[in-house]
Amino acid sequence: MRNRFAPLWIWMMLFPLALDFKSVDGQGSRILQILLAVPALGGGIALALIAPRFTGRTRLSRLVMAALMLTVPGSLVPHLLQGNETGNYLRVLLPFLLFLIGYLAARHPWPQDRLEQVETAMFTGMAVSLLFTFGYGMAVGGGLENVRFRIVAPAFLALQGVLLHEFVIARRVSKSNLLLFIVTVVVELLSVTRSLLVGTVLLFLFATWLSAPSIRHLLRAALRAAVITTTLVGGTALVGSALFPAVAAHWAQRIAAAKATESGVDPTTATRLAELKDQFDQVTQTKTSMVLGKGYGHHYRYSPAYLPALTGQMTEKEFYAINEWTAGHNFWVYQFFAGGLLFGIAMPLMVLYALFCGSVAYRHWRRVAPDAPYLAVLGRALLVLAALPATSIGGNPLGPRFSGLLYGVALGLLVATHARLRRAQARSQQAREAEAAGAASVPPVRPPLP
Repeated sequence: MRNRFAPLWIWMMLFPLALDFKSVDGQGSRILQILLAVPALGGGIALALIAPRFTGRTRLSRLVMAALMLTVPGSLVPHLLQGNETGNYLRVLLPFLLFLIGYLAARHPWPQDRLEQVETAMFTGMAVSLLFTFGYGMAVGGGLENVRFRIVAPAFLALQGVLLHEFVIARRVSKSNLLLFIVTVVVELLSVTRSLLVGTVLLFLFATWLSAPSIRHLLRAALRAAVITTTLVGGTALVGSALFPAVAAHWAQRIAAAKATESGVDPTTATRLAELKDQFDQVTQTKTSMVLGKGYGHHYRYSPAYLPALTGQMTEKEFYAINEWTAGHNFWVYQFFAGGLLFGIAMPLMVLYALFCGSVAYRHWRRVAPDAPYLAVLGRALLVLAALPATSIGGNPLGPRFSGLLYGVALGLLVATHARLRRAQARSQQAREAEAAGAASVPPVRPPLP
């Protein structure tokens, strides 16, 4: 009876933010975005309260919880010290809060039917987010130069991670998943975003490595996956170039962007580096800011060191007019900028450590017991969470709210499944030791005397 409404809470948490969108000017759009976040927070809190509990915590679980407590509640300390604008702080904090809520809801030993409901809601939400964001972006974006910034869903690479698990690891290629993957490739091409393609390649390599317990299997898996991916991406790219020559021309322009500038530096790269350098320079100005950070929502600009690199691309007036407070375009540097050594770097390190522990456990169990319970859940959670560092190549994956929630849920599923597999391994070891001890205690049977 306690879990009677669990399916409702699951869908409340994981579906509404799939309809999230980049805000346009107007109070109505902001209110709608707030209303989308309320059920996600409520559903996550309800699931965290009704969830079954582990009898003990693993080292990974304790480290993850400590890092999240430092990052999310701890962010209040630099905020108060720096006196940042409260509204900006709350807007930047919200995706991190959703990350924490998603983790707290998913880190428990849910039964198999609940896990299936969570994964179904996650996948449905990501698919709807892909289609909704693409349609909304095309409707309000205008020309290609503007629309490409609005058509990429917040959890774009996370969805590709789940699809790559099905294609590369599980070797299940359904028509619907294949069509969905083709749609993701089309969005990548229309967005003319190089970092997305790099992220897709990294996820593909990660999935291939997870699927192969030995070098021989790795080579076979890499060859099979390379053929499938090359066929899908190459075919889509050729068809897209023929149907949309403007997109192909824009890709050529983006690839040769550095050669077209006076400084020989790609303008996008230059602006990203200018942003990162100003954040780093600000946070290292004093020992206090280096330890505690500048706080979420703190303003930053472009570093003047990169003004010459943008000659011909941006006037000096436009350059110095930059004044941002959002989560920035880099997860790793921004975390240090916002939280310093104490409140900032624990979360990025925790994500990498969780991916490492989960990957080692997955490869071990796939080699010794490929049909182990919950192993597929761990594989999908790994590929969703791996989309976080993959997305960070070109932006901050916890800037959008829906991606923050999904990555938190993926981390929770990873930690819970890792704990379950460790307990199963411990029980198996205890059973073997008990069997060996019982066999040793039985006296040998002597043959009868003649």
